[in-house]
Amino acid sequence: MADVAAARLPGVLEQIALVAGLRWRIFKNSVRRKHNLWDLIAMIWVAFFSGCLVICVAVLFCAGGYEFVAKNSLTWFALLYWVIFLWWQILPVFIAGFGSNFEFATLLRFPLSLRTFYLLGLGYGFSDLAAISSICWIIAMIAGAASARASIVPVLLVVSLLFVLLNVTLERLAGSWLEKLLAKRKSREIFLGLFILSMVSLNFLNPAIRKLGPGAKPAILHYLPYLWWTPGSLAGKTISAISIPDAHGQLLGIGGLLAWVAVLSVLLWRRFAAQYSGEEISDSPRPVTLRKREKKQAVADEIPGLLAPQVAAVIVKEFRYLTRNGFAFISLIIPPAMVVFFSLQFGPGSPLKEHSIKPAMFFPGIMAYLLLILVSPAYNSFAFEGKGIQTYFMAPVRFRDVLLGKNLFLLALIVMELTLALGVLTFRVGWPGTPMFLATITAGAFALIGQLAIANWSSLSFPKKMEIGKMKGQRNSGVAVWTAFGVQILVGGICTVILLAGRWTGNPWLPPIAFTALTAAAVGGYVSSLSAMDRLAEAKKELLIETLSK
Repeated sequence: MADVAAARLPGVLEQIALVAGLRWRIFKNSVRRKHNLWDLIAMIWVAFFSGCLVICVAVLFCAGGYEFVAKNSLTWFALLYWVIFLWWQILPVFIAGFGSNFEFATLLRFPLSLRTFYLLGLGYGFSDLAAISSICWIIAMIAGAASARASIVPVLLVVSLLFVLLNVTLERLAGSWLEKLLAKRKSREIFLGLFILSMVSLNFLNPAIRKLGPGAKPAILHYLPYLWWTPGSLAGKTISAISIPDAHGQLLGIGGLLAWVAVLSVLLWRRFAAQYSGEEISDSPRPVTLRKREKKQAVADEIPGLLAPQVAAVIVKEFRYLTRNGFAFISLIIPPAMVVFFSLQFGPGSPLKEHSIKPAMFFPGIMAYLLLILVSPAYNSFAFEGKGIQTYFMAPVRFRDVLLGKNLFLLALIVMELTLALGVLTFRVGWPGTPMFLATITAGAFALIGQLAIANWSSLSFPKKMEIGKMKGQRNSGVAVWTAFGVQILVGGICTVILLAGRWTGNPWLPPIAFTALTAAAVGGYVSSLSAMDRLAEAKKELLIETLSK
């Protein structure tokens, strides 16, 4: 006992180094698995393309910083800071499912001090895409401004440093509060539904402003001065005070940013202290009184000659999973809503009359957009099975029947969505003509059926577990994402060539005939692939059970 009492707790830096070393060892061990290695390679490619995008935007920020300083238009720095602020705070919400799934509560099993726990939580905010890209853009902005006038750099560095601390603290605080708020499944679904609908509604903002006409811009500018206390405006006003020069304005802006950092730091400390003290956030159901109810037959024999009972049972299960998954159910509203938006923006009679698109071009484009959204879940069709995946291997059912049921349900869902969306499009834009309409329908059938066999292979070879009602970590594996991306590009390229061939030859009936032949070939290939899926499922049994049951 004396030795235990005399044990010294490592210092803050030593604790951070120990945790970092532990995370590195966990990462190295996970890469030994072939499945995780392919996932890592796919994510490296994503990081590469994201890096290219960040560099391109950084060039724009550098040019903007140079131009604003060279022309003595320092007020426009507020625009750059506002762009960075919105990007830093909004992007993590969009890509929450694509980030690391590391939970900070797991750190509490180690003897960490509260200060170390706080620093680790704050430091994690610098590791996501939004933070890295924003810091790169701030550095590029400072470099551009320095090349135009070196005397502005000291104030710009102080403001940017405070701005970075403010953003990372606010992002971690907002994420922690959201984690607590969304601990319950119903609140998660309500929040995500409102969030998605609000994001979709923003697409209708531009048509509304155009409809209001010239009076919209003065009305917006009238309310901008009331945002002087916000981080982006404070940072911009501090930089603009250099051109007067106004030392009082600079001190006031820096003081305002310091106040933001101090208040947010106190709130984040209190939030992390609650977690450090053992706050438990769970989604356990409340106690309920069990009542005996008569069990109804899950799958009846209404259509014995059309579908096998095993296939019908899978279809019913998929329908029940859909009705229980509020996220997926809400996502079905987005495609028709976006069709309305596109028709408002680019359809006949839109404010952009010079850019209006003819119905004959609108229909194939909307079909491609809808399939791009709706087919992606098929590449990880066992995501929500969980430990139920073991039932498929113990029950007297073939995997070809399971996959056929899942594919038929997806096919019915897509047909319903396409019928609704194309009906709205016909009402809003007009009839594209019988040849183009048939070409669009047959192209959609080929694009869908042509992907199902590859999607089934991806679901069995690269599964990724997801949970109904959760947001964090809800993404397909990296290989599945890139497989879907590559296949959709290939199928889209084939469809584009055939549609253009009809225009080049002057024969409008060529695309429907060609797509009908391709669809028949795709159906034959899909049917012949089902037997191979049985063998593949048996070969991937351990991978499926291990990945989905953990």
